[in-house]
Amino acid sequence: MSEHPRDTPQFYLTAPAPCPYLPDREERKVFTHLVGERAATLNDVLTQGGFRRSQSIAYRPACENCRACVSVRICVDDFHETKSFRRVQATNSDLIGALRPPSPTSEQYGLFRAYVTTRHGDGGMADMSVLDYAMMVEDTHVDTRLVEYRNRNVDSRFLGRGSGDLLAVALTDVLSDGLSMVYSFYNPQVPHRSLGTFLILDHVARARSMGLPYVYLGYWVEGSHKMDYKRRYLPQERLSPHGWERVER
Repeated sequence: MSEHPRDTPQFYLTAPAPCPYLPDREERKVFTHLVGERAATLNDVLTQGGFRRSQSIAYRPACENCRACVSVRICVDDFHETKSFRRVQATNSDLIGALRPPSPTSEQYGLFRAYVTTRHGDGGMADMSVLDYAMMVEDTHVDTRLVEYRNRNVDSRFLGRGSGDLLAVALTDVLSDGLSMVYSFYNPQVPHRSLGTFLILDHVARARSMGLPYVYLGYWVEGSHKMDYKRRYLPQERLSPHGWERVER
């Protein structure tokens, strides 16, 4: 028996539920709790093994007859900036992201509600209260940051932050080998900015500046329109039964 049984994670299996990505399918998840002094190390290992974090829980799909959910991470050093990506960066060159501790604010929640109502009104987050949102942000035992995006001003170069209305937020874990984008949301009334794309591009740049080789995007689900965007960020690695496999196109 281990001398430290409490350090050994216990895994659990959820009951079947309707799949949120593919019609006429069910999903099950295996999960464990991320708590205690080893939470950050465990989060590293599990993320590298295809898990995702939600609050103090790490989970991954465990569906008996389906393997459609594939973990994806962007290869930062060799990332290919397409013309489309460069246009998005140019369009949003007037924005700057400021790092904050994982502390919720009413301004964030207002933006979150506008985003979820417009983009995911029929999803599982549609009924999240302000307390639910606060738990999503605060309930973490790992190295988690919030990145708040606002317009640049004359002091942004020196202070590292912008001013004016909050336009986008990314909840991000800092791992030993990359940044894991846990959840992001943004102003849905400015579609010309392509803020969802911009947040990913900004995280690629941040990971590069931090000397981290990957940006973890969660699951790509072939056949799911809302998850299809993830395969645009190349080169990337996808987790298969044989390990991480590089995809160039």
